[in-house]
Amino acid sequence: MAENGSPHPTPGLSRRRLLGATALGAVALGSTLARPVRAQASTSAVVTELRERAVVVGTGFGGGVTALRLAQAGVSTLVLERGLRWPTGPDATTFCRFANMDNRSAWLTDHAVVGSVDKTWTPYTGVLEAVVGNGMTAMCGAAVGGGSILYHGMTLQPTKADFATSIPQAAGLYDDLNLWAYPTVSRMLGVSTIPYDVLASDPYKSSRLFQDIAPKAGLTPFKVPLPIDWSYVRGELTGQYDPTYTTSDIAFGVNNGGKHSIDVTYLAQAESTGLVRVAPLHVVRDLALDTNKRWVLSVDRIDTGGTVQERIRITADAVFLNAGSPGTTRLLVKSRAKGLVPDLPDAIGTKWGNNGDRIWAWINPSGDAGTQQGGPACVGGRDPASSIPLTVVHAGSPVQQPGVTALTVVGFGIVDGAGTWAYDAGADDAVLTWPTDADAALQQLIAARMRDIAAAGGGFMLDTNAQAASTWHSLGGVPMGDAVDLSGRVLGHKGLYVLDGARIPGSTGACNPSMTIAALAEHSMRTIVRQDLGRVF
Repeated sequence: MAENGSPHPTPGLSRRRLLGATALGAVALGSTLARPVRAQASTSAVVTELRERAVVVGTGFGGGVTALRLAQAGVSTLVLERGLRWPTGPDATTFCRFANMDNRSAWLTDHAVVGSVDKTWTPYTGVLEAVVGNGMTAMCGAAVGGGSILYHGMTLQPTKADFATSIPQAAGLYDDLNLWAYPTVSRMLGVSTIPYDVLASDPYKSSRLFQDIAPKAGLTPFKVPLPIDWSYVRGELTGQYDPTYTTSDIAFGVNNGGKHSIDVTYLAQAESTGLVRVAPLHVVRDLALDTNKRWVLSVDRIDTGGTVQERIRITADAVFLNAGSPGTTRLLVKSRAKGLVPDLPDAIGTKWGNNGDRIWAWINPSGDAGTQQGGPACVGGRDPASSIPLTVVHAGSPVQQPGVTALTVVGFGIVDGAGTWAYDAGADDAVLTWPTDADAALQQLIAARMRDIAAAGGGFMLDTNAQAASTWHSLGGVPMGDAVDLSGRVLGHKGLYVLDGARIPGSTGACNPSMTIAALAEHSMRTIVRQDLGRVF
C-alpha cells in the first residue's frame, strides 16, 4: 500500500512526476527552495533624507486598506513596497506561465521556488518569495498588491464561533466586523461566486466532479466567493482572450485582468486622492526610534536585479507595518534584537501559525475531470462534524502530465500559533521555527477527509507536503493582546501600528486569511482615524 493506505500509483508514475502534475502542490519540494539573494550595495555612500507624516510598509490586504483610509482622512502618506507594479489587461504577457516559468516567478533567486522546474536564470524581483525556516517554508508575495496578486481569490468569512476560537482576544469585535467591515471588504473587492454558465462549461468539469463527490466524503459543498469579473472568464470560453482563468494558470498573477486585487481596488482609490504615493522597489531594512520619539526607516531603493540604487532614511510620525506576517515580524524582531526600538513587547516573534495549510493531489479519480481545469478555486466543502473546524477547497492544476489526471485539493483549519521567530545576527534577519507536530491533530483530520474523497471518487490522494511543510497563509508573529492592542497599536509605542496578518495568532477560523485581515484593518483604521489622528500623528 502507498502512503495513507492508498493503492500503489499507476506503474511508471514516479512521485516526482506526480508532484509535477500538481504544480501548486510541488512547492513542498525542499530542493526547489532557497534563501533570496541579498541586495548588492551601490558605490554611493550618500543617504537621502525624507520627512513624512505617515508611512505604510507593504501593499497587501492590510496595507491597501490602511493607505485608502489615511488618504480619505486627509493624511499625506508614503507607501513602501519592495516588489514591482504588474499592470495587466486582456491577453497581457505580464506574468509568466507554469509551462514557461522564468525569473518573473521568484523574488531574487536564480531558480524556481515552486514546481519541479530544472532551470536557472538571472535573479529578478519576481512575485513570489519562499522564506525558508526550520520545519516550515512561508510563501510570500512581492508585488504592488502583495499576496492579492498571487492568491486564487478565496474571500471567506469565518463564523462567529470559529473566529472566536482562532482569535479569542478579538472575539468581541466580531459583531462589528460582521455588520459593516466584512461587507465593506466584499463590496470593495467586487466579490461573487462562479456563475452557473461558467461552472457548467467544459473547463470546469473538475470543479463539478469535486462538487459531486464532496457530500459522499462527508463534506458540505459550497461555492467560494471570489473577487473576479466573470466577463473575462466568459471571454476566454468564447475564444476572445487567451486562456488563463480557464486553465488555472494564475498562481503568478492573472494576465487577462479582471481580478479585483488590492492594486486595482484599494490602492488605486488611495492614489486617486493625490495624497498617497506608492514607491515600488523600496526595501525596508531597519526600523528605529530616534531621540525625538519619531520613527526612522532605513530603506534601500533597488533595481530589478537587487542592486541598491539609493539609500534612504525616512523620519515619520506614524508607521503602519503591513509587510505580511513574515515581513512585519522579521522587521520587528530585528529592531528589538539590535536595540533600535527600546522596550518592544517580548511577545514579538511569537504565536506564528500556518493556518493549517496542507496541499494534496487527487490522482486519477474515476469521474471525468476534463482535459483542463478552470479556476480560480471556486468550489469547496466544509466538515460540519469535525472536532477541529476545517475547510477543503479544489483548485485547478495548471499543468497535467500525460497519462495522469491530478486535481489540487487544499485543506486548512484552526491551529494554535506555535511558531516562533528568532534573530540571526550572521544573516541580520529573523528565522522561523515551526514545531513539526504543532498542527498534527488537524492534519490527521484533513488526511482522513482526503482519503474519504478518494474512496468516494476513485484514484488516490498524495500529500504534497509530506517531504517539506509549506504555507501560503502565514499568520502571527506580532499577536494581538500580547504585542499590539485590538486596533493594531504596538504596546508602549505611540505611532507604530501592525495591521496585517502578523497580528492574527496562527489561523483565521478555517478560512483563508485575506477577508479577515482586510476586515480587521477596516475596523482598526476607523478607530485610529477617530482617536489618533491629530493627537499621535
